[in-house]
Amino acid sequence: MEGLLPLSGYLRFFVTLAAVLDPFLAVPIFLAVTTSRSDRERKALVRTVVITVFAVLAVSALVGDRALTFIGASLPAFRVGGGLVLLLMALAMLNAQVGAVRQSRDEALEMEQAAQPGVVPLAVPLLAGPGAISTTILASQSGGALHLGAILACIALVCVLTWVVLALAQPIGARLGTTGLNIATRLLGLLLAALAIQTMAEGLKGLFPGLA
Repeated sequence: MEGLLPLSGYLRFFVTLAAVLDPFLAVPIFLAVTTSRSDRERKALVRTVVITVFAVLAVSALVGDRALTFIGASLPAFRVGGGLVLLLMALAMLNAQVGAVRQSRDEALEMEQAAQPGVVPLAVPLLAGPGAISTTILASQSGGALHLGAILACIALVCVLTWVVLALAQPIGARLGTTGLNIATRLLGLLLAALAIQTMAEGLKGLFPGLA
């Protein structure tokens, strides 16, 4: 259909966004802040987190182009900057760490002390942080209404995946253990590193056409 990317384009966005959010990295953190909560409270927290993540990324997709125009940044420049953010996140994931780009020390402390750490900082910025927002803005630039609808559908699917992983955090954590969760995070980090370098390369080609 006119205005839509090939299926591979949306698959790439889905995989990139899933790797950026990395719900497996959030599993031990989610378990740590919900140890004293009932199953009902955990389900409510998961619902709050997923709805918040979808809302933040949907707004980013809808107004991202206007934000770039407002600050006077070109799309190629934003690709380079966004790719650098993704690369920093990927390097932290390869070390099985959250990383300062995703969550600062103060934000981690705030989550431990919060009575209901659903919106801040568990949903934002741990999941829907700078990497996820920049990835969404970049992906939403390529077409019209149909393309934007497809992007929102991909965001919804990633949110469903996140909901499933967090809802099953206890059995996943028990089955995989710390080593298994770290392996999953490192694999996603390796994938994200490759996608980050590709994003930066595309941005550099736009900034310096002679590199093409």
